[in-house]
Amino acid sequence: MSDAPQSTEAVDDYLKAILELSGVDEDAVTSNALAEHLGVRAASVTGMLQKLAAREPSFVHYQKHYGVRLSVVGRRRALEVIRHHRLLERFLHDFLDYSWDEVHEEAERLEHYISERLEDRIAAKLGDPALDPHGHSIPEKDGAVAERHEVALASWPCDVPAAISSVSDRNPAELREMKRLGLLPGTVLVVEPGTRAGSILVRIGSDSPTRVSSELAAGIMLAGGPR
Repeated sequence: MSDAPQSTEAVDDYLKAILELSGVDEDAVTSNALAEHLGVRAASVTGMLQKLAAREPSFVHYQKHYGVRLSVVGRRRALEVIRHHRLLERFLHDFLDYSWDEVHEEAERLEHYISERLEDRIAAKLGDPALDPHGHSIPEKDGAVAERHEVALASWPCDVPAAISSVSDRNPAELREMKRLGLLPGTVLVVEPGTRAGSILVRIGSDSPTRVSSELAAGIMLAGGPR
């Protein structure tokens, strides 16, 4: 998958962020959205997008005031880095006994630098896994990504069983709280009546209902029925 022009850590982070924010419909992403996501100034984002658009071949299609989209080359590189990241998370978790709230930060450091040979060996050692520890799809070697229909916990109807399909890996403290509450990928739950602003009431199996804060619920995605 690595026939993209030379990249850097900062460029990779921008490409990943654009891919994530563009969603399944690959919508244009605004500079303000990127600035918030990456924690940088909007002016810095504009400067980087202009550089990414000007290079040959370009990583992005960018027009001021109209947002940015990844080019074919940019999307390929973003998916390659995401594949590295999620394979590394799986390897760190399964073989080096990192907890699921530790693997994201370590993978962020390593994802830009592993060779294709090491990527292939990690994938083979893991048995070519489909998912990382947080339930996110691992892109295939050719960049293909399995389509998944997910719904946020906050939008799921009451009394309809659902399985947690993935969770956000961006906040270690929230991941530790999810684990404490048993809110792990593959867990089947039911949203109970009594949900109110600021929290959601959920029940796992025969356990007593648990109230989940809206902040925690925002990072939990569901799919219908057991996985």
